[in-house]
Amino acid sequence: MKIRVGVGLGPRNPADEVSFGALVDRCEKLGVDSLWLPDTVTSDLPDPHVGMAFAAGRTARLKLGTGVSVLPGRNPVAVAKELATLADLAPGRILPAFGLQHARAFERPLFPAPGRRGDVFDEALTLLRRLLGEEQVTFQGAFFACEGITVRPRVERPLDLWLGGSGPAALRRVGRLADGWLAATVTPDEAARGRVAIEAAAAEAGRVVEDDHFGLSLPVAFGDYPEALVRTLRERQPDVDPAQLVPVGWAAARRFVRDCVAGGISKFVIRPATPPASWEAFLDEFCQEMSPLET
Repeated sequence: MKIRVGVGLGPRNPADEVSFGALVDRCEKLGVDSLWLPDTVTSDLPDPHVGMAFAAGRTARLKLGTGVSVLPGRNPVAVAKELATLADLAPGRILPAFGLQHARAFERPLFPAPGRRGDVFDEALTLLRRLLGEEQVTFQGAFFACEGITVRPRVERPLDLWLGGSGPAALRRVGRLADGWLAATVTPDEAARGRVAIEAAAAEAGRVVEDDHFGLSLPVAFGDYPEALVRTLRERQPDVDPAQLVPVGWAAARRFVRDCVAGGISKFVIRPATPPASWEAFLDEFCQEMSPLET
């Protein structure tokens, strides 16, 4: 497996005046594998697709991902057009990942779905894949429909579509419908079990998820856990010690990644759990501490 470690853009310290463009330029200069943009409406961070387009236009090798974008509540035809455009402008560098709902509970109502979210997700993902991979698509579902639609520009190789989520239904969905998995808020043992569950669901559906298409978005803390972070972790994993989900410091992060690699996880998105004092310093330390883990 090829081990790759990218950076997840996260919260900013108000005193840190470095621009998004400067961070993108620094990632390119430092040789960072990939930069991942979260899907959040109420922060100062750029919209992930707009941000990827901006970053792609000023870089030549940096890969760009969404970590993760909410699909239910968006028009899959419009999403297909956006991704096709990005893939045409930056071939081989666009890494879309989608999720069922927003991690922030207060932002979930901003993405209303026309039916049960899981059903909408399945149908939207199915249509999205067809629009990106087929020359002409006619589709009639419970929530979406189109007739004889060709999304252009056409890409030479269809994009891989990754999904987040770690519950049983989410793991089955990855196996049935996705090309890869980007987990979050799981322990290394849970990540390993998630891979096994996905592979079983894929086999049942007559599919195979590629061996190196299993990933993890990993927050790293520096110092004590803020109370807000502890509350969030307790909401998601009430019976798990926060230290098993968010390593403290670079040495602990390296151990966490190595434990995940032993369980079959090979792609990682490292992000600060709280706003770093300096994003430029964080990137420098990331390259020194985490990039050597790549193979």
